[in-house]
Amino acid sequence: MSDLLATKLFDLSGKTALVTGGASGIGLMAAEALMGAGCDVMIASRKAHACEGAADQLNGMGLKGRAVGFAGDVGTEEGVLALVKEVKSRTDRLPILLNNAGKTWGAPSMEEFPYEAWSRVMDVNVTGMFYLTQKLLPLLRKAGTAEDPARVVNTGSIVGIMPRGGTAYSYGVSKGAVHHMTTIMSSELAPQHITVNAFAPGPFLSKMMAFAIGTEEQREQAGKNIPLGRVGTPEDIAGVVLYLCSRAGAYVSGHTIPVAGGLNAAVAARSASAMED
Repeated sequence: MSDLLATKLFDLSGKTALVTGGASGIGLMAAEALMGAGCDVMIASRKAHACEGAADQLNGMGLKGRAVGFAGDVGTEEGVLALVKEVKSRTDRLPILLNNAGKTWGAPSMEEFPYEAWSRVMDVNVTGMFYLTQKLLPLLRKAGTAEDPARVVNTGSIVGIMPRGGTAYSYGVSKGAVHHMTTIMSSELAPQHITVNAFAPGPFLSKMMAFAIGTEEQREQAGKNIPLGRVGTPEDIAGVVLYLCSRAGAYVSGHTIPVAGGLNAAVAARSASAMED
């Protein structure tokens, strides 16, 4: 049988993944995709009952992999250490770590943005992501080989690439940091048989984005401002996650992939046009 068949390139049978922030939104989409390819998934977020409910939901879908849910808070050092302890009690190797837990904070204006909001967003989106990856390195190293490295996939955002996102100031800055941190991590971890990549979603339906695209009318309106004419779907998340976590993406590290319907290219084109004018 050819090694280039899609069924082999994207197969994750026998692998285990940790998905933080996996009880809803993009994390839940990613968990479903991984399980569909045969991966067993640990779902962690601050609320244990939400993770357990998400795992039950996914296990009821007849997917190849199985899910388990439990509490895991990456917003504090104590929370990260507790999550690492829980993961180590369940497995001694970790082929896939999907750092998806995220937090945002909005304010009416820059002048009204509170001091504490900055650090709270950074603690989850940047510090927690780095520290969790650091503490799970022994399990990642044990899982990786030159031909099949362990994978770290970080959820960034299109607002970390382009100046969008309204008045959620710390969120956009935190996601820009995630993209840069991804490159830095990759340069150190690739020789250890661990790839590190990120993807930068545009508008996808989630709790975080419900205020903007929660209704069909809002999604239709948002699509008018996106080059491909629509907001993202679970299939779009599944595609990039499976690519980065499977044999198909085993030779890719240090990149942030925009998954935003062409928004990043449109902004680049407008900037180039403005410079020419």
